[in-house]
Amino acid sequence: MDYGWLSVIPPLLAILLAIITRQVFVSLFIGILAGWVIIEEWSFFGGLAASIQSLVDVFQDPGNTRVIIFCALIGALITLTQRSGGVNGFVDWLQRKNLAQTPRGAAGLAGVTGFLIFIESSICCLIAGSVSRPLFERLRISREKLAYILDSTSAPKCVLIPLNAWGAFVIGLLETEGLSDTVRVFVKSIPFNFYAILVILMAAFIIITFVDFGPMKKAEHRARTTGKTIADNAVPMVSDDVTSVTPKEGIPFRAYNMLLPVIVMMAMMPAGLYITGEGDIMSGTGSTAVLWSVLAAITVAGVMPVVQRILTFREVFDLSLKGIGGMMPLAIVMMLAFSIGDTSRELGTGVFVASVADDFLHPQYIAAVIFLTSAFIAFSTGTSWGVFAIMIPIAVPTALVMDVNVPLCVAAVLGGGVFGDHVSPISDTTLVSSMAAASDHIDHVRTQLPYAMVAAAGAFILYLVAGMVLH
Repeated sequence: MDYGWLSVIPPLLAILLAIITRQVFVSLFIGILAGWVIIEEWSFFGGLAASIQSLVDVFQDPGNTRVIIFCALIGALITLTQRSGGVNGFVDWLQRKNLAQTPRGAAGLAGVTGFLIFIESSICCLIAGSVSRPLFERLRISREKLAYILDSTSAPKCVLIPLNAWGAFVIGLLETEGLSDTVRVFVKSIPFNFYAILVILMAAFIIITFVDFGPMKKAEHRARTTGKTIADNAVPMVSDDVTSVTPKEGIPFRAYNMLLPVIVMMAMMPAGLYITGEGDIMSGTGSTAVLWSVLAAITVAGVMPVVQRILTFREVFDLSLKGIGGMMPLAIVMMLAFSIGDTSRELGTGVFVASVADDFLHPQYIAAVIFLTSAFIAFSTGTSWGVFAIMIPIAVPTALVMDVNVPLCVAAVLGGGVFGDHVSPISDTTLVSSMAAASDHIDHVRTQLPYAMVAAAGAFILYLVAGMVLH
């Protein structure tokens, strides 16, 4: 059934309510409910029953289930590395080496760490966040800024690299369009991915200069003058039960109690992709590799303090459960985000928006229109990969028929998808960035949005220029 403009209402309703009320859980569920009421022909009780079933059905997808479990397990890794003295040991090591002594140094550490880990966006956020957050707290840098740096060096960077799960997914979609030189098309699209490039350059500029504007400037002023790295009325994505864990009394602070689990998690990601891809890392399953990575890291983080006689097995188990419990708010939000994504697909939101934009395409402006369309769909649905799956089958044939540069159009899809993934309150990457920084999620979205809009405006202008020059 074609729901037309009604298909756009549920995701936009959820996003607007989340921003206005700051109640993410309620806003997402209202969006889901609105969608299923429409599908059930305006029956409220029918829509309510279908909404609840939609939440249950999230776990029918093994990938969704693995991601939700992964988010919960991260809490165990955080509590174990804090209680064993690993986090404090790492901060002390940085202090002794005169590294990250200043706010710019700490921000630079977060940016460089996030940029160097290119295998998977969530792993990038979590590792850079775990390494940097104690320094940000000590140096009075707002958690909103940390979340911004993490978010800006995750998906925007991953989409520029063919040798990861992102590249494998995009190349696979291009192959379904009958292109014989898919890898070359993807590589040629990289210089045209203006949004991703501008976001990374802008993050580097902010890190180096600490020149802020909009809500971020207010957040930084609060942190510097009052020492409050998070606002008084804010609700961090991570429970205080996780972030307030202190090292056990009387133990030595050893940096490797944090670094070794993190290194294991980084190493297990490509290994997991290689194994699940049966020898082809490009064909591996990202969600499985991520889950294996965090399980391996937790195992190392739990065994090491037991061997060192810092913690007992009982304490490791209790700390792990405490950490997992502290991550339940994020797990619930992830479940709701997956559900509203499923609801949008049932309504055909992405297909409808793409079809409307198709009516306004002109050869010179096609890349710019594709970018805007992809950005709107991604913002509304909270998924960049979903946008890639919807828009690439539209953009590539259109570019071929209208004799437009194919890599340029592919880049417009990827850049627009990453924009929505970067700023949408219901995006999993945005949620993970808030979690990794222990920031209030809506505060992260509000403070990041002006920066993202500047980059998006620049990208739109560049697509207009490129369309005219290359046509």
